[in-house]
Amino acid sequence: MALTRSRLDAVAAATAWRERTSLNGEKRTRLEELFGADVFSERVMRERLPKDVFQRLGRTIKNGEKLDPQLADIVASAMKDWAIERGATHYTHWFQPLTGLTAEKHDSFLHPDGTGSALTQFSGSALVQGEPDASSFPSGGLRATFEARGYTAWDPTSPVFLNRSGESVTLCVPTAFVSWTGEALDNKTPLLRSMQALSEHAMRIVSVFGNESRAARVNTTVGPEQEYFLVDRNLYFARPDLLLCDRTLFGAKPPKGQQLEDHYFGSIPGRVLAFMAEVERELYRLGVPVKTRHNEVAPAQFEIAPIFENANVACDHQMLLMETLKRVAPRYGLHCILHEKPFAGINGSGKHNNWSMATDTGVNLLDPKAETHTNMQFLVFVAAVMRAVDLHGDLLRAAIASASNDHRLGANEAPPAIMSIFMGDMLADILEQIETGEPKRTIKGGKLDLGAHTFPELLRDAGDRNRTSPFAFTGNKFEFRAVGSSQSSAWPNTVLNTIVADSLDAIATALEKALGKAPTPAKLESAVRDLLRKLVKQHKRVIFNGDGYSKAWHEEAERRGLPHLRDSVEALPVIASKKSVELFGRYDVLSKAEVESRYNIAVEKYIKQMTIEAEVMISMARTLVLPAALQHQKRLADAVAATEAAGVRVSTQRRELEAFVALCDRLTIAAAELEKASDSHEEDPARHARLIRDNVRPAMATLRAAVDDLERVVSDDLWTLPTYRDLLYIR
Repeated sequence: MALTRSRLDAVAAATAWRERTSLNGEKRTRLEELFGADVFSERVMRERLPKDVFQRLGRTIKNGEKLDPQLADIVASAMKDWAIERGATHYTHWFQPLTGLTAEKHDSFLHPDGTGSALTQFSGSALVQGEPDASSFPSGGLRATFEARGYTAWDPTSPVFLNRSGESVTLCVPTAFVSWTGEALDNKTPLLRSMQALSEHAMRIVSVFGNESRAARVNTTVGPEQEYFLVDRNLYFARPDLLLCDRTLFGAKPPKGQQLEDHYFGSIPGRVLAFMAEVERELYRLGVPVKTRHNEVAPAQFEIAPIFENANVACDHQMLLMETLKRVAPRYGLHCILHEKPFAGINGSGKHNNWSMATDTGVNLLDPKAETHTNMQFLVFVAAVMRAVDLHGDLLRAAIASASNDHRLGANEAPPAIMSIFMGDMLADILEQIETGEPKRTIKGGKLDLGAHTFPELLRDAGDRNRTSPFAFTGNKFEFRAVGSSQSSAWPNTVLNTIVADSLDAIATALEKALGKAPTPAKLESAVRDLLRKLVKQHKRVIFNGDGYSKAWHEEAERRGLPHLRDSVEALPVIASKKSVELFGRYDVLSKAEVESRYNIAVEKYIKQMTIEAEVMISMARTLVLPAALQHQKRLADAVAATEAAGVRVSTQRRELEAFVALCDRLTIAAAELEKASDSHEEDPARHARLIRDNVRPAMATLRAAVDDLERVVSDDLWTLPTYRDLLYIR
């Protein structure tokens, strides 16, 4: 649809889309046959690889052993044959540069043989290593523009898959992306390093307790819930701000927003349900184990959630999930918005990051079991997480900092920017017992009797949940609720893994020292109780089970000394701090240069994103809003003049005209002020970011207020931008 289409035409087209039949009668493949159909899975490898090759590759995938390069040619040949049988013509190394998106360069399987014919070819070297241009991706100073060489390296722990787009089928090989110097230019490499660091130190604690003698490693597991908005595609193209910024920069609050709370878990609209069903089918083909779909709190907001997976695979699948949402939506005349705050005045979107630790034998180390107060291993791992969030809460906050997430954090739909832990009644009670003496009880949830005999008895959990906490224990995992909906989940999980690895290292060292060379069960029990008591006393300040939105908590957090980094400009410098550099370096997750590059990229992105938004606001105000306003002003003036010419007094209408002229003046002045603020520049990126926060953002708010006030009074047929009423309720 052309950007010049009027709002009324866009609304008419959107309504026509809505009224079409949403569901079709096409027969679908059975889901159990569909799941993983486009994945070079363990089952496929078992069928197509020689037994010894399959076993050796399996040890790399499951145990983290070094990849044997001699396997590459055999595996590549099997992958090629499997992919071509399914229609693939090209292959690509699929990687995650520091743009927050994915990247790929396609190469054909066809290879000229020198006789005028061609052969299909995919060698082991092509599987294991690629060479994309590294100069045009963000590097944060790791590489200069003229230093172009970079490498992609096959990650055998993440499944190879087929990407289908129309008639095109491409074999996608998940890879790391590094520079010629070996420094990480992606999100995958540090994530895998952090998982390795956590596994090493978690296994030291598992070994101390001796409960899991068959375990060889500890994996972090993640289940990231994804919130998103859907708007009609015709309306989307009529909003330059949505097209260029993925959020509305203007928009008056509609009479009905989410105040009736009637959208949450409501009946899913037909067109949306059809879209969801197709998204799920495509994700099933890719082996992404999505489980849940529902309406979210805000109108036009929805959620999709997967089952837990290994953190590396979960983060890869999260990127595929976001891409699939975006790709499928146009088929239903919709556009998917992943921005954290696309509409003012209603809830924004997050990516609730459910995180846990499990041995490779399948034991969840954050499962409290029945008599939790006796489960010392579980309590040690919980204490490690508590210590990590207390010591490195500022870094955890920085991991989810962005210009878009700044609009969301701390409002009534998202946790505050203060990093605290919700433990729940049962765990909080046990930790209090540990601090004051010996734990002797575990609070039980009991049962709920609903009164009517026809209802079943419900088992009640030992504690409630807390949606205002940024980091909450939710039964057998921690839910990091502050992650932004549009960001890659790899970076927050890299930070989380690293800070917990640091705590596990400290705890393991203390226990090993206390036990000495002749450990006994009694000595272990005593050492654990003493260490837990010390950890609770030192780090209990980070535990908060109350209302995280309340002013009282903000005051209490300040008294406790918890960091309160209110926006990205305050939070991002933590990434490059001496403490963070030492932490990442100590566990070989990121070098000093790699850490500083992440900070530089994040600040640069903040500056560019805010600058783009300011320029779009100015353009829209002058080319779309002001012309409509002046047309309305002319109508008012003509009406006043004509009425007065007829000899009728119109003092009220004249005052309305004068007020409207003043409103147009507000718009013109505000646009000029924003332009002036945007033209200011600082060479130092940190100072430039502060300048934008302190000058540009307030000027943007002033311009928005003027435009939104105009929207409330300009004639509906003149207003060219689809309104919140249109965007949120035509679906």
